[in-house]
Amino acid sequence: MAPQHQGTSSGTSTGGRTGFAEHIAAVQKLRRDYRALPQDAPVRLAKPTSNLFRFREPTSAPALDVSGFTGVIAIDPVERLADVGGMTTYEDLVAATLPHGLMPTVVPQLRTITLGGAVTGMGIESSSFRNGLPHEAVQEMEILTGDGDIVTATRDNEHSDLFYGFPNSYGTLGYSLRLRIDLEPVSPYVHLRHLRFHDAAETMDVLARVCADREHDGQPVDFVDGVAFAPDELYLTLARFTDQAPWTSDYTGKDIYYRSIRRYAGTGPGDYLTVNDYLWRWDTDWFWCSRAFGTQHPLVRPLWPRSLKRSDVYRRLVAWDRRTDFFRLLTHYRGRRPQEPLIQDIEVDVERGAEFLDFYHAEIGMTPVWMCPLRLREPRRPGLGADEDVWPLYPLDGDHLYVNFGFWGMVDMKPGQRRAHHNRLVEERVAELGGHKSLYSDSFYTEEEFWRLYNGRAYTGLKEAYDPRKRLLDLYAKCVRNR
Repeated sequence: MAPQHQGTSSGTSTGGRTGFAEHIAAVQKLRRDYRALPQDAPVRLAKPTSNLFRFREPTSAPALDVSGFTGVIAIDPVERLADVGGMTTYEDLVAATLPHGLMPTVVPQLRTITLGGAVTGMGIESSSFRNGLPHEAVQEMEILTGDGDIVTATRDNEHSDLFYGFPNSYGTLGYSLRLRIDLEPVSPYVHLRHLRFHDAAETMDVLARVCADREHDGQPVDFVDGVAFAPDELYLTLARFTDQAPWTSDYTGKDIYYRSIRRYAGTGPGDYLTVNDYLWRWDTDWFWCSRAFGTQHPLVRPLWPRSLKRSDVYRRLVAWDRRTDFFRLLTHYRGRRPQEPLIQDIEVDVERGAEFLDFYHAEIGMTPVWMCPLRLREPRRPGLGADEDVWPLYPLDGDHLYVNFGFWGMVDMKPGQRRAHHNRLVEERVAELGGHKSLYSDSFYTEEEFWRLYNGRAYTGLKEAYDPRKRLLDLYAKCVRNR
């Protein structure tokens, strides 16, 4: 049996609890700071962390201080609501809600993802098959627009177009300062079962059935995700809340979560985690990417402090490498093939999931691959036509179950391959399968491709309404040109 582990993990988070009076003061200060910027100055935020993998050149442009929006403002445990600053990390948000027996409906897997970032970008996790995406839990948003106004947007007020158009806008229409979100009740523990499959088609069939029934073998299913280690070695992890646990595993020390999947697959009792440790099970090793830094080596791991086993630490190491070109030069001097970074998350319909995996294993070959199902929580929106999307900048069919595939690492390049060869292969195949990819990392679309996939017509209307002077970058400039 694994050792007992009940404590919260250590970290570097700096947020905390605030209140409405402090929030109002922070809003007034930000409004003054924004108006003080030169009219032709680019607008950016001073943020200590980032989970984006679009690395831009350093800039000396002035940055807006948003430190006043990094805390939980209020929690209503009866109505299961929280008012939260837009720059609050999920680490701080979870720490504030769990004592009430509550959690956000979707908790993205990395601690320093911010609530505002998950809403203006695209967050996902293993509750997404029943709760959709983080922005679907939002009841209202207070937004600093590109035009310098501060508006409150809801589903049915005069700014409902901004409310529905904000997801996947990546800060190009404005910045969220406060969000009111739904919470859901939790139990103290989570019980995990890992099921092994030998081909992608069977995996997708079972995944679709489990997500439709929300149960498997007579047990309820509250969370679903999975990992493909090879074309013939795939696992689905089905998890459920439970009030009791015979033990709890600890993956913040010498044990590594993704390796436990193979160990526990098919065993009778499965695995148990505290709810806190379940939510951050991937963060300790940045899924499996910590192996690139040697921290999974049995001689190194005991020496690597728990406080540094965090995704934001690893991400800073990657940012350092991008600045210095260290590993590319090391690869060159060792006489090895050049490598292409392939850091992407994509979504395709579950019925096309096996096709994507077959393509991926044949053309890319980098493993493991994360698999996470999602279905929109809000499949319909009153007043929309049959061909209009609820969330226009990231069109998903509300009647369909999708699967997110995440893959993060380096792929060997061959002589004569085009720039970003493997990234472009993925983009092209995903488009052929009717899917989309998230824009947190490098993209290589032409402008025509990009605006066709991400609803350029709707975006143009929102940009004209809320950033008419173009104080903020547009979505293509930010997400493809990396400006």
